[in-house]
Amino acid sequence: MVAGWFTDDGGEEGFRLLGTRCAGCATVFFPREDDFCRVPGCGGGEPAEVPLSRRGRIWSYTDGRHRPPPPYPGDPDAEWEPYVLIAAELTDERMVVLGQAAPGVALADLAVGAEVEIVPGVLRGGGGSVWSTWHWRPVGTAS
Repeated sequence: MVAGWFTDDGGEEGFRLLGTRCAGCATVFFPREDDFCRVPGCGGGEPAEVPLSRRGRIWSYTDGRHRPPPPYPGDPDAEWEPYVLIAAELTDERMVVLGQAAPGVALADLAVGAEVEIVPGVLRGGGGSVWSTWHWRPVGTAS
């Protein structure tokens, strides 16, 4: 595994979000918490990195039809492309993780309670910047 938010060991099937588990109370955190347990009253302990569930169920979803205002980092002259956001509750951890839908997934493809899976993704920013990220994809949808 690699330190960070996700690992891509083995391509799409090996792609997992990475969280941390408190050694004291076993609470799982995402984004990861490497310094201390955020649970009040927990004595903590050394947090351990843990791969999170690859699948979850849609808790909520929406679309972004308008460009965010400054200081949004993007090219204001580039054509705006709407996107879909999915909040999914992870199967084992029972926590909700927000992320963009995979390219080609539309609002009409989604329903609260439907099963989704984490897949590798890319975010493109101004000046040609590219960042690796994760996307949610409905289970059974081809990549």
